[in-house]
Amino acid sequence: QVQLVESGGGLVQPGGSLRLSCAASGSIFSIYAMGWYRQAPGKQRELVAHITSGSNTNYADSVKGRSTISRDNAKNTVYLQMNSLKPEDTAVYYCNALDRSLPWGQGTQVTVSS
Repeated sequence: QVQLVESGGGLVQPGGSLRLSCAASGSIFSIYAMGWYRQAPGKQRELVAHITSGSNTNYADSVKGRSTISRDNAKNTVYLQMNSLKPEDTAVYYCNALDRSLPWGQGTQVTVSS
């Protein structure tokens, strides 16, 4: 079964950038449409970006124009480049299949604060 490990989060000032990574075990990673999700304290987990197996992408309005999702199937990894970060981007970020069918990883904390 595919397992997911997120990394790359941290504390960053407003306007800064981060690149999140999600490494997946398992050889069938390439068939999944993958998404990046985030969950802020007291809020539901939300989808912020997704990428299909053919590398078509889509973004939530909240991150559109500031974020880029990409994938490297040879490395079983999906990335989220986040620029012009805002305090409201503060959350734990997770990756999963677009249908949320894979076991959730531990997530990676992103904190945007001065």
